[in-house]
Amino acid sequence: MSIPLYTVDAFTGEPFAGNPAGVCLLEGERDADWMQSVAREMNLSETAFLVPHAGDGFDLRWFTPAVEVALCGHATLASAHVLWQSDVIAADAQPRFHTRSGVLTASRHGAWIELDFPGKPVEDAKAPNGLLSALGVRASYVGRNAFDYLVEVGDESDVRAVEPDFAKLATIEARGVIVTSRSAKDGADFVSRFFAPRAGVQEDPVTGSAHCALAPYWGGKLGRTAMVGRQLSARGGVVKVRVAGDRVILGGQAVTVLRGVLV
Repeated sequence: MSIPLYTVDAFTGEPFAGNPAGVCLLEGERDADWMQSVAREMNLSETAFLVPHAGDGFDLRWFTPAVEVALCGHATLASAHVLWQSDVIAADAQPRFHTRSGVLTASRHGAWIELDFPGKPVEDAKAPNGLLSALGVRASYVGRNAFDYLVEVGDESDVRAVEPDFAKLATIEARGVIVTSRSAKDGADFVSRFFAPRAGVQEDPVTGSAHCALAPYWGGKLGRTAMVGRQLSARGGVVKVRVAGDRVILGGQAVTVLRGVLV
């Protein structure tokens, strides 16, 4: 049986930018080892697996080439894009995703897709031994949530200049590390990069779930609920964010670059 498989560039309106995600449309459950093997074969930062949910919507799981993760923004954005583009759901339908992080929804607004995600604010934290030396930075703030460390540095040039020691960074007990500062350019309020060697991803091109921490963090510092984040990876990407109580609305675009079948 052939299984539809897509590669979608997320958080970008142009191909070969943003963050590529695999999207695999399944008719029924498959075991985790099989999904992990497919994700390893795809070798993208995340591959999403969708199965029709017994009640409504879809069960959604995300795998890096190394591990399953509890929350992923760009592969959810890519999943919604594929469901609409392939006519699995109607153009005006709102997909519901049942995940390890609760029910997530998506909606279309012209060329943009909005995701309703849980906020993941950070709390003040002491930098663990080796974190700042692995990043090679001086921190003005360090915070921690259930997933990641967040490190604020002096300015955008400091974010761009980070060259982590990935072997050392992989010893830090967290999914990943967000490095961030205010934006130096018009069109964005803050910038970031995201490193997750412990999860099998050295640098993630654009990280939706990291913005679930960045949105409340920068919202509190800037006194705003709606902002624009730019991720400064080599591919780059833009994430619109809006804080809505304990939720974060993530906005992005998506482009399909590959359609195929898994045989």
